[in-house]
Amino acid sequence: MKKIAIVYHSAHGHTKYIAMHIAEGVLRAAGVEADMLKAEDAAQSPAALLDYDGIIFGSPTYLGGVSGVFKGFMDATGKMWRMQQLKGKLAAGFTVSSLPAGDKQSTLTSMFVFAMQHGMLWVGNPILPEQHSGVPYDEAANRLGSWSGLMAQAEHGAPADAFAPGDIKTAHLFGEHFAQTLLRLGKHE
Repeated sequence: MKKIAIVYHSAHGHTKYIAMHIAEGVLRAAGVEADMLKAEDAAQSPAALLDYDGIIFGSPTYLGGVSGVFKGFMDATGKMWRMQQLKGKLAAGFTVSSLPAGDKQSTLTSMFVFAMQHGMLWVGNPILPEQHSGVPYDEAANRLGSWSGLMAQAEHGAPADAFAPGDIKTAHLFGEHFAQTLLRLGKHE
């Protein structure tokens, strides 16, 4: 059984809501399990990540980057970096902000660089934007057009579950793709 950790920070529930849907997508692949870990808890014991084959990182985008809590988690892995203990593990990232762009790309880039510094293998978001094939924008998978990771949008002040259906669909597909990629790589070990 392959194990995936979804390490996330969520101040208002939006990022957690997307993380839950990513986990549902992960579980669509047979032979894979998913655990959701709060970034603040993972920062207290980052060595727990050694038990996982893949890690999906999630943070809201605040002022063009990861949240302070998520950055604290990243910083807590410093000793692991020196020993390259996460080297070879699969990684991916997702983020949520209240605007369609909201500088989410900067957040994903910081997660990517973090993963690369640890020697991890990054999985992007290969889902084609469905609005180009006639699916209504709000229902389209990858409606925000992100290839480096998953992006989702929640209106400022909206309830934690107030996402366009396309963002939920994207989360399911993203999680499933990550799990299937992990399983394919596992066949070559």
